[in-house]
Amino acid sequence: MLGGDEFISSPPRKTVRFGGTLTDILLKYDKGETTDFELLKHQLSDPDIKDAQIINWLHEFRASVAYLTKELEQLVSILLKLPWLRRSREVVEEYLGFLGNLVSAQTVHLRPCLRMIVSHFVPPRITIREDDVDISDSDDDDENLSENFNTCHRALQTVARYVPSTPQFLMPILVENFPFINKSERTLECYVHNLLRVTVYLPTLRLQILELIIEKLLKLDVSTPQQDIEDAEETANNSDSEEKSTEEGLFDMEEDEERKGNKDVSSSSDRMAHPLAERLDILMTILFSYIKDVCHVDGKLDINNTKDLYRDLVSVFDKLILPTHASCHVQYFMFYICSFKLGLAEAFLDHLWKKLHDPNNPSVIRQTAGSYIGSFLARAKFIPVVTVKACLDLLVNWMHKYIDNQDTGANAYCDVALHGPFYSTCQAVFYTLIFRHKQLLDGNLRKGLSYLQSLNFERIVMCQLNPLKICIPSVVNLFAAITRSKKTIDPLYQFWEELSAEDLENLKKPIKKGTSEDEDDDFLKGETPQNDGVVGIAPNSYESNTRSPVSSIGSPPDCYVPYPQ
Repeated sequence: MLGGDEFISSPPRKTVRFGGTLTDILLKYDKGETTDFELLKHQLSDPDIKDAQIINWLHEFRASVAYLTKELEQLVSILLKLPWLRRSREVVEEYLGFLGNLVSAQTVHLRPCLRMIVSHFVPPRITIREDDVDISDSDDDDENLSENFNTCHRALQTVARYVPSTPQFLMPILVENFPFINKSERTLECYVHNLLRVTVYLPTLRLQILELIIEKLLKLDVSTPQQDIEDAEETANNSDSEEKSTEEGLFDMEEDEERKGNKDVSSSSDRMAHPLAERLDILMTILFSYIKDVCHVDGKLDINNTKDLYRDLVSVFDKLILPTHASCHVQYFMFYICSFKLGLAEAFLDHLWKKLHDPNNPSVIRQTAGSYIGSFLARAKFIPVVTVKACLDLLVNWMHKYIDNQDTGANAYCDVALHGPFYSTCQAVFYTLIFRHKQLLDGNLRKGLSYLQSLNFERIVMCQLNPLKICIPSVVNLFAAITRSKKTIDPLYQFWEELSAEDLENLKKPIKKGTSEDEDDDFLKGETPQNDGVVGIAPNSYESNTRSPVSSIGSPPDCYVPYPQ
């Protein structure tokens, strides 16, 4: 077998073909003689075309790209449909060389070339006949899929090397080709994986690609009501065999007490019952893998890489997550990256605080930011008590100032439409205390109680705005989510610990009132207060256990590691 350079410089092999040289055929066509041209198109379109024929023609086309003007776009279209990916190494190398020559000489064909490459970001379609009906589906059993994806990325890099403006033409094509959410899980998985691989060698597209992926994940998230997921899991569990009866459901993050005896129980199923939830889980897992591998080099956290990715993710969070109502899971990408370093978590809290207290922001954004602060402080195990106290001081001081400005005015009455950000802040503070009270009191009970009393909650809960009426919702479950992919967030997550009788005796009544037994939460459900007299909070979880687009070759493996129950 010839080496790469030796092969390219070697003369084409002799093979059966029609007409004269390619240059002769194209010159004749330009003069109106189309017979040989039609024979050429016919041979190139032949499904049984041999490797030697493809190599021979491509070699000539590489030397004749100057003739392939816009007027010959039909011929170029045929060339772009050649089955080059599943051919010999010689065909692949010759085709990559042809693409480079074509786009450098005739940029008018750049978009068709990019479309062709991106079309191979998903498994090829095959037709299966069942009961006299042709069913089209992706070929998940293609053994060469990973190698094909690698070759596609080589092709894209080749084009980008010859045409520096490739990114601006590529991005709209990536958007157009994103599969519909009802496509197979494998199709979605491969496409997202390949999109993320593009960001490695075309970093200028990373922010736009992350926005595209997270936008699609949000659509999956909000179109999959949490209750539907739970109902599907319950139905699936009820119909399971007896040995599966002790399994936890998807995203089922139970109370600490209930989990202690079940730590060694593993799930025998690696799929979720709800099809859209399964797709969401797979894609979130890929995103987590990507975040982990971008931020870590040789197993160690790379601060510069992490900061750069954090900035991009915060930008996506502001643009897509904050304005979205009823998002339950997607926002966990921020929870995950913030767990890598305390400085990131503090920066994120500061970012949310600025959103909350800025009166120029829309009220709904301010309220959502408040909800995220509460969930983040309450749920993130990686945030130390000293940071929690600093945030509580900041929030409570703001609440007292707000009361000073409102308590005697014309609007000094309970109305979530008028005082939404205030109620959201109250909810954040109460919620943080519910989950962090033991840590705040730990070590020195007297000092802890003194600190809580210094926050003067009595004034807050007794003010004219009556926050307890708005901020304490009745809830269905403490956690409203269940998945395999929760392993990443689970160790970082602060679970609810019920107040003991002694705790209740020690704490002041206003503080006690904020400890509803069934507080709903879930780090950032993203629910914004609707004018129904209730301010919502929430969260959930995720993890990454597949190969990342940053470090892996091709698409992630088909199987996923079940999470420990």
